[in-house]
This record gives sequence, structure tokens and C-alpha cells, in this order.
Amino acid sequence: MAETARAPRARTETSEQQLRRRRRTWSYLVLVGLSVFFLFPLVFMFVSSLKPDGQLLSDIGGWRAFLPVGDISLHNYGAVFDRVPVGRFLLNSLFVTVAIVGLGLVVNSMAGFALSRMRWRGRGLVTSVVIATLIVPFETIAVPLVYWVAHLPILFLQDGALVWDTGWLDGYQVQIIPFVANAFSIFLFSQYFSTIPTSLDEAARIDGAGWFTIYRRIVVPLSGPAFATVAILTFLPAWNQYLWPTMVVQDEKLRPVMVGMQYFFQDNPAWGEVMAYTSMITLPVLVVFLAFQRSFVSSVAASGVKG
Repeated sequence: MAETARAPRARTETSEQQLRRRRRTWSYLVLVGLSVFFLFPLVFMFVSSLKPDGQLLSDIGGWRAFLPVGDISLHNYGAVFDRVPVGRFLLNSLFVTVAIVGLGLVVNSMAGFALSRMRWRGRGLVTSVVIATLIVPFETIAVPLVYWVAHLPILFLQDGALVWDTGWLDGYQVQIIPFVANAFSIFLFSQYFSTIPTSLDEAARIDGAGWFTIYRRIVVPLSGPAFATVAILTFLPAWNQYLWPTMVVQDEKLRPVMVGMQYFFQDNPAWGEVMAYTSMITLPVLVVFLAFQRSFVSSVAASGVKG
């Protein structure tokens, strides 16, 4: 009797396992299909960068546009260096982006810590103001911001002496300082920090630790996913800046990579070179995202559960 009762149960468990396996297989197939679909633009860009303009234009509209077939070479990449100072643009963008990301992680995380862990009068009002600034597009404040940075004082070294002057135009500081503080990064840090138990703060306070020690030695080590997420979300707009550098930077030696795109459309556009240049400036973004994608997903999930 016992063996007879166990037999239907075993068949039921086996059928349930098969059903779960089928569902998992179909889920993987759908995810792979979506991944391939979203990779098509990147594949088209990289493959087109290897083709001359004539073949590139003739292949558009068919599957050959996504296949490295025909006259394939690295000629377009060499031509990019002849038309645009790519190395200089890449170094400028790398310096500006790293500075914005590094300073932003420190400033925005400390602001998020103050809003989520500390109790002080006016905290709710400041939080509301920070969130309200998220609805203000940058384009609405770009022109007034240019006026202000053109009249800000600056201290620099000239002929071995410190000289005071006004105007931040044509410099690295005008591309970095206005973008260090970010409302969305502050909000994300605040949300993530609020998931950490406050009992850790109370225990540290009893042991004589100050707020900065709690921030540096308790909260920061537990917030790796939040820092990775903010790094990615800060890196992307900093690397892709075009409007602001076009407005405030005229010296070619200080321009970032995105401004270099306009060099390819001054005379006759060379689409193979455009694709090669675009591939070169897209590669760092892909590397950063692939390096931090796991932390990015875990941070978004944690913040979403809390909020």
C-alpha cells in the first residue's frame, strides 16, 4: 500500500520538475532572443566600422549589414586618427569623467548619509527640494549657468605667481564642478543607506564614534552596490556630454570625445569613419557597465524593495 501511494506522488513530482524545466528553458530562450535583438545596433556599428562607405551603404537594408563580409579592414580606424585628435579627446573625457564620478561618489554619498541617517531640523524640507530638482531639465538652466561660470573667480599660476581672475570658460573645472552634486545620486544613496539597520549607528555612538566615522567605517563598506550603481549612472552622462562642452569650451585641447563627432560632418560625411569613431568611444561605456552590472542590479533591487 505504501509503495502504491508513493508511486503517484513520485510521478507528480517528476511532472512538476519537467514543467519547471520547460518554463526555465522558455524563459532563457526569450531572454536570449531579447539580448540578440538589443545587440543588433552595436553589432551593426562595429561591423560597419570595418567596411568602406560604398559597401556600408549598399549593405543597409539586408542581413549583410550585420555580417563582417566583403571588403573588411581597419582602414576607417586609421582615418579617424588622421581627422580627429582622438587620443587627446579620449584623455580629456577620461579625466573629466573620472573626476566627476570620484568627487560625486564622495559628495553625494555624504549628502545621502546626512539625509537618511542623521536627525536634524529641516531635513524633510531639504529632501523635498533635492527631489524637486529632478524635474528640472538641464537645458532650462544651461544659459544662466554659462553666465554664472563666466563670472566666477579663479586662481591660477602664471609665470610662477598666483593670479586672480574671473571666468571658468575654457577649462577642466567648468566641465567638472557643475556636475559633481547630483540630486538623483543623493536620493539613491539616501534610499540605500536607509536599508542599513540604525542599530549599528547606535552601537557605534555608544563606543564613541562620530558621524563621519560611522559613515566611513560602517555605512560605506556595506554599500558597495549603491556606489557601483551611482558610478555607472554618473559615468554615462559625464562621458556623453555634448551640449555643455560645446557652450563653454572653445579650445580644441580641452574638448571631450562627443564634441569630436562634429568633425565628421563639416565637409562630406565619411560614414565608415563615423562608425569607427563611435565604436571607439562606446567601448569604455560597455566595459564599465559589464564590470559593475551585478552590483547595479542588486542595488536597484534593494532600493526598490525599500521604496
